[in-house]
Amino acid sequence: MLDRNIQPSIVDAVSFDLKLRKCEQYQLDNQVPVYSMNAGTQDVLMIEWVFKAGNWFEQKNIVAGTTNFLLKNGTSNKTAYQINDHFEFHGAYLNRACYNETATITLHCLAKHINELLPVVAELITESIFPEEELATYKQNQKQKLSVSLKKCDFIANRLIDEYIYGFHHPYGKYTSTLDYDQLNREELIAYFNRFYAEGHCTIFTAGKIPSDLQQQLNTYFGGLPLQQRPIPNIQYNLQPAIEKKQQIINDENGVQGAIRIARPFPNKHHPDYQKTQILNSVFGGFFGSRLMSNIREDKGYTYGIHSYIQNHVGETAWMISTEAGRDVCEATITEVYKEMEILQNELIDEEELSLVKNYMLGTVLGDLDGPFQLIARWKNYVLNNLDENYFYNSVQTIKSTTAEELQELAKKYLNPSDFYELTVI
Repeated sequence: MLDRNIQPSIVDAVSFDLKLRKCEQYQLDNQVPVYSMNAGTQDVLMIEWVFKAGNWFEQKNIVAGTTNFLLKNGTSNKTAYQINDHFEFHGAYLNRACYNETATITLHCLAKHINELLPVVAELITESIFPEEELATYKQNQKQKLSVSLKKCDFIANRLIDEYIYGFHHPYGKYTSTLDYDQLNREELIAYFNRFYAEGHCTIFTAGKIPSDLQQQLNTYFGGLPLQQRPIPNIQYNLQPAIEKKQQIINDENGVQGAIRIARPFPNKHHPDYQKTQILNSVFGGFFGSRLMSNIREDKGYTYGIHSYIQNHVGETAWMISTEAGRDVCEATITEVYKEMEILQNELIDEEELSLVKNYMLGTVLGDLDGPFQLIARWKNYVLNNLDENYFYNSVQTIKSTTAEELQELAKKYLNPSDFYELTVI
């Protein structure tokens, strides 16, 4: 029996032997790969269909995102109302999202209703028709949202900093205008849907309390579809970064706050420096106790929050510092960011701080391993980035073993102010 008079021992996260739970893998009859994490205790289920249908493959701006959004808005047999009513009646939530390389359809539901829900998802993938009235409503709503967002300095900053790093014609750098919505037509959406959904490349991820017959059901409704048959288009884009590295934009003459973005190009997950640099980023600005937060928020009071992070892109990526500050202290905020870079280059991180950061990072990893949805999300990240479970174990070992001297060398290599694009939008 547990003696509650004895205080349990406190164990640092760095001493944990973290293990990544394996997921089951199989293929449907049409070679669609399925990754399954059967780890739930409640009768809930998540299924995600990931298509190679992101904006990387579109010939015209916002076609990919619009096609993905309107998948729920009408098929040959059902109206948008009937589709939404069907999922709501069964207590299910069907979402869709479009990213750079991929686009997704995600279903959360009770496992007992899967028989009634999978046929409708299959119908969305094979028989979406993109009604003109739904497209017109979507255009109107999106233009109104864009009009409101364009008044916000942080929205403008997020758009422009990506353009500066990658170039406007690169999928990571382009953004939307009202003219793009005006020029959309239904025929373009149908063509994109047929190529990248009805006959596209798909990977399925499932997690939760998996029904014993789920593989059979997925094969019944999706294994006979003409997926995986056509080659994925090999489209390459050249980076066209901005020449001028420092920009200040006045978006609102009467604005009292400015959005600051400071960023530099950075290698993706396959680069040998990537995992160690994540530790350096945590020290610098990656969590609430970071150097940037302690200095610029806690000490100076210039902002409510400031963060640094490495963008999660499959291809080229960037190291980003992001914050909003008072208009009168924007320049001072930028100065302090560069000061923190120089300190990391010139002074070793002390053992106490480094231990704190390592324990924080491993504690975060531990939290990400709690539950089937979190586990499958990690596996999906690895699969879509052409990585495997070795990446997980290498990452854990890197966090435990990286020294202050190694981090200082990385700071000298990557935290040079002259390498960063600097943008302030007021």
